Amino acid sequence: MLTTATPASPVFIDRRQASNPDRTVGRERRQFTNSHDSLSPEATALAEAIDLYKLQHRRRFINYEEMLAIFKSLGYTRS
Repeated sequence: MLTTATPASPVFIDRRQASNPDRTVGRERRQFTNSHDSLSPEATALAEAIDLYKLQHRRRFINYEEMLAIFKSLGYTRS
């Protein structure tokens, strides 16, 4: 019988499920910028709504349909 030695494989750690209380919520999900400090109040509300959507839906980037849904959820309409 022939046996072969296999090197010890590294253990896979699924970090998506790990809870890390030190991590800033939403930070890695920002598509456009790292800070909302220089935005107008309306733009800040939009940016926060987009960040919240990404966190809730586990999306790093969003498409135009998703962005339109966020606009509508904030009450914007086309005149």
